[in-house]
Amino acid sequence: MIEILESLKQHSDALTVIFTAVVTLSTVVYAVLTGILVSETRKMREVQTEPKIHITLESFDFAIHIIRLNIQNIGLGPARNLTFQPSVIDGGESAEKLLTEFTESNFFKTGLRHFGPGQNVYSTYTQTTQDFEGKSASVLSFKIEYESATGKKYSDEIIIDMSEIKGRYQLGKPNLYAIASSLEKLQKDVGHIVSGFKRVKADVYSSDDRKEEKEERERWYEEQRRESENS
Repeated sequence: MIEILESLKQHSDALTVIFTAVVTLSTVVYAVLTGILVSETRKMREVQTEPKIHITLESFDFAIHIIRLNIQNIGLGPARNLTFQPSVIDGGESAEKLLTEFTESNFFKTGLRHFGPGQNVYSTYTQTTQDFEGKSASVLSFKIEYESATGKKYSDEIIIDMSEIKGRYQLGKPNLYAIASSLEKLQKDVGHIVSGFKRVKADVYSSDDRKEEKEERERWYEEQRRESENS
């Protein structure tokens, strides 16, 4: 035990240096981890308060060949002063015509002053049954600029490639659309009955009717029996 203590005294300077190095390294690692945590917290807070604009192709449930653009704020914060700069990348005359159809909605020209989180707006629609080959070969660009509630400015370019619509198909009608159609038809039928426009067809069969029918049947049997005896 005494030898160990003597050895520690002899190497005390070296041990002090090693201990100081370990503490310094631990402090540096802690500072780096703290910096990373602060950066991640800042990014998380930004995601929870900043807007994010998406533009996607969307077809109607009841008619897959009718397509429009869905402009949506998928961020958790409002967007302000949203502007659009649409243009054609590829597709020639068909693409120019398609872009004109989509941008007939006035907000493409005036922009949107306030676009809340989760809010979405639609462009005018186009029918792919008309000039399908030309429309499906079109590539459109939408440059957008907007700012957050904190004043941070964003700019982005969203590419709409119409070739994505090739090969789409739909079997039958969507469930919600079919239910809505059935309810609408049922509502019309009930309305006609209540208003008297259409009357309910019902056969009323009372006990007196059954009694009369029984008596007629018995008379018929009696007549048949008499004819049989006379013959």
